[in-house]
Amino acid sequence: MAGPSRKQMLRFLSQLGAFILTRFGFWNCFSMLMLFAERADSKRKPDILIPYLYVDMAVAVLCSSFMSFGVKRRWFALCAAVQLAVSTYASYVGEQVHYGDWLKVRMYSRALAIIGGFLVLSSGAGEIYRQKARSRSLQSTGQIFLGIYLICVVYSLQHSKEDRQAYLNHIAGGEITLMLMEVLFGVLALAFLSGCYVRLAAQILATVLPLVVLLIDGNISYWHNNCKVEFWNQMKLIGHNVGIFGAVLILATDG
Repeated sequence: MAGPSRKQMLRFLSQLGAFILTRFGFWNCFSMLMLFAERADSKRKPDILIPYLYVDMAVAVLCSSFMSFGVKRRWFALCAAVQLAVSTYASYVGEQVHYGDWLKVRMYSRALAIIGGFLVLSSGAGEIYRQKARSRSLQSTGQIFLGIYLICVVYSLQHSKEDRQAYLNHIAGGEITLMLMEVLFGVLALAFLSGCYVRLAAQILATVLPLVVLLIDGNISYWHNNCKVEFWNQMKLIGHNVGIFGAVLILATDG
């Protein structure tokens, strides 16, 4: 019995990426609810004012639901990008919760990458039966956001002792390997920003990201106990990186 062809495998991976990305909103809302419940015990405020928070979550769930069922996916992916952008901006300017500068970079850069992923999805990338031409401008904009995210990763590895230590705890070779990883992420960022070799860059990033999620983000005790990151905030950040992986899978197979 013949195995799946290369075309079938690429289609499956593209569908998997779209599946992950379109369900991101559900996990993001769930993890935020759990985070704010965690804060309620210590009487700490949520990132966004309560009335706006409910509206924000309702829009996120609505967009994810329609995207998951494939109803006007391009349109609702664009709406999801706008919703997340507004939500991130509101939490940033609201300053209801104090975060360290290194944690702000981790949080807001990943949100920016997810926005880029939604823009890639709204361009028509990852569609099995594409009835309308792909919007290259939307895809390019999404790729730029992913490139900015990778630049922020490089910045964190250079200037954040928390991020540096998280990597040094799990990689062999110490500082030399860490420097090589900075170079790798920097080169991938240039590829996304320039639009050159995007598919190859996405394939490399799709290989690296699961290891980052498993070994770096998955070290809950380090982030929670040593860096004082709230448990559900770290789970939320893990969800962001999984969503970014979904976007990268789409670009790696249909970029």
